[in-house]
Amino acid sequence: MLKFRLYPNKTQREILEQALENCRCVYNCLLAAQKNTYEETGKLISQYDQNLKLTQLKGENPTLSKVHSQVLQNISKRIRDAYHNFFVRGRLGLKAGPPRFKKYGRYKSVTYPQSGFRVEGKKLLLSKIGSINIKLHRSIKGDVKTLTVKRMPSGKWFAIFSCKIMFEPEQKPNGAVGVDVGLNHFAVLSDGQAIENPRCLRKSESRLARLQRRLSRKKRKSRNREKARIKAARLHETIFNQRNDFLHKLSRKLTDSYSTIVVEDLQISNMIQNHKLAKSIADASWGRFIRMLSYKEEESGGEVVKVNPKGTTQICSRCGLKVPKTLAQRIHVCPRCGLKVDRDLNASRNILKNTVGTTGITPVEIEPLLSQGASLIAEAGSHRS
Repeated sequence: MLKFRLYPNKTQREILEQALENCRCVYNCLLAAQKNTYEETGKLISQYDQNLKLTQLKGENPTLSKVHSQVLQNISKRIRDAYHNFFVRGRLGLKAGPPRFKKYGRYKSVTYPQSGFRVEGKKLLLSKIGSINIKLHRSIKGDVKTLTVKRMPSGKWFAIFSCKIMFEPEQKPNGAVGVDVGLNHFAVLSDGQAIENPRCLRKSESRLARLQRRLSRKKRKSRNREKARIKAARLHETIFNQRNDFLHKLSRKLTDSYSTIVVEDLQISNMIQNHKLAKSIADASWGRFIRMLSYKEEESGGEVVKVNPKGTTQICSRCGLKVPKTLAQRIHVCPRCGLKVDRDLNASRNILKNTVGTTGITPVEIEPLLSQGASLIAEAGSHRS
């Protein structure tokens, strides 16, 4: 996926805004038909039949002709995918609600599935919209499958290309590392490296609270309220970009250094039920970090192994004795073998040892792995977002 900033002029912004509004109306009409059919028959309308309804909607609303046909057809796919995800989450026992109608301003993107767009120099040509300035900070590689034009809450526009790219596995160090994520440090590696937690949200929390208070005092639907909303949205976007930048750089350094990365299979949705730690856990974004590790290792021919987190902090990584400790106890001291290390380092070593028998690593190979690569991640650990 490649994401580029768009710079539409005033006329093009108005056309894009109108296209989003037209798509929102079509989405709500098709969703209403889908809901009524499902309530009456227990079955869903197929994507093909929903696309047939577009002809009727175009006859009733001539402004829909100003939107590219495949953009409109993509709306029925979104509804189909929304219902599919709703049923899957229900079967898995997860909390889920059916697809909802989109109110004004809540429809944020349009998608060109196959045609209707092309890049020429520093311009993006969109059917029914025009030629828009685009910031191409990198070349577009691979076979472009879809283009999504998205409006961010801050008012910025982006073009997102989904591309099919063939990757050839790279020659990488045949090493493994255990990673224990946390809040005191973002991550501690089994080789002894500790990565500082950037705490992007916490650092901007006071400024964000001030902007939110200013927004709450503005009169609804006023121009001043919209200005205040954009300021708050831009700060949210900045925090998101800082966090993403840190996670991308750290995950890239780890995947370039190790062919096997072992992490805990955390149930983060359960962990954030602790209201004292929920904000800090969400700010750390462990789930996104592990997903980045997974796809980057897959691209380069490596693997990310998830292990059961049970006992990784309590068990001694040297002799295997269970040493109970509370969250306040940050040092692991083993009464049997005398090992005294940081509790997170002890946990990361246990995480790596738990891969014995699952990744082809033998007990003899583990000890050298615990001490390799001591300086490879230092730069990422000191990175300030």
